[in-house]
Amino acid sequence: MADIIIMSPAATKKEIDTVIKKIKSHGFDINYSKGTEKTIIGLIGDTRGVPDEVFKVLPGVANVISILKEYKLASREFRPSDTIINVGKIQIGGKNLTIIAGPCSIESKQQLLKTAGAIQAAGAKILRGGAFKPRTSPYSFDGLGFEGLQILREAKRKFNIPVITEVLSPEEVDGVLEIADILQIGTRNMFNYRLLQKVGRVRKPVLLKRAFSATISEFLSCTEYILKGGNNEVILCERGIRTFDTHFTRNTLDLSAVPVLKKETHLPVFVDPSHGTGRRDLILPMSKAAIAAGADGLIIEVHPKPEEALSDGLQSLTIEMFTSFMEEIKPVVRAMDKKL
Repeated sequence: MADIIIMSPAATKKEIDTVIKKIKSHGFDINYSKGTEKTIIGLIGDTRGVPDEVFKVLPGVANVISILKEYKLASREFRPSDTIINVGKIQIGGKNLTIIAGPCSIESKQQLLKTAGAIQAAGAKILRGGAFKPRTSPYSFDGLGFEGLQILREAKRKFNIPVITEVLSPEEVDGVLEIADILQIGTRNMFNYRLLQKVGRVRKPVLLKRAFSATISEFLSCTEYILKGGNNEVILCERGIRTFDTHFTRNTLDLSAVPVLKKETHLPVFVDPSHGTGRRDLILPMSKAAIAAGADGLIIEVHPKPEEALSDGLQSLTIEMFTSFMEEIKPVVRAMDKKL
């Protein structure tokens, strides 16, 4: 069972082309990665019926590796080095600790513009704002839709800041792509395979949140749907899972997932302590813990007046709280040899 073919540093273009032709003759697609020292060719598809020897004998092949996991393209075996994602001038992953901040829902132009200016001044790199909001109750505020996207576009232009917003269905992807720099797939849509396949065909980063009932293996298998489509820029986000105790917190923030994911995959890993706890007083301590656990970034909900928020007010920081928050996490960021 061959999953990854590592070419010799001395392999010629003709030898690489021969290997690719051989792979495609067996009905597989490829994921091609050419580095400074070696070329890696990943086989996409069910390779269980193909012996390693089929490719080992080809000229220029240095090694053939089998991956005994459902997720192959996401695995460290496929790519040992960390994936760095560029969003404009911002680099996500590596030595960077990236802060995404903003309101759960876009409620008005005044609300979003005020928040955008404040979070940028405090040091956040990316603005979040939900235009389409999946809600548990059909009577809850579910966003301004495309009107909200236009407000997000205005904030993006005014402050020259990248933006992230959630997309709920394959039909909405193209419209959201015109404005968003990062597409977010929320917890309720992690298992929406048609949506995963759709964003796998786009050329913009995708932030995928772990479903509140999903195992880590299921989380990574859903990630594989996006990677298999050709989109290699995926950010994983731990946002809390549902356990038996929901009296004190909204969810149970599974921080053990961070080092597990960092070991299993090469993709950047974020943590959402706002949804993970549902309490603004827990955001700072859990953020510090997330950074210490190795997270590459955080998503923090911020609202000018949380008491008036149409969604998730209890887990939103005020602008003043967020400014203080950014200062208080700096010692942990430095201790982890990262930079904001």
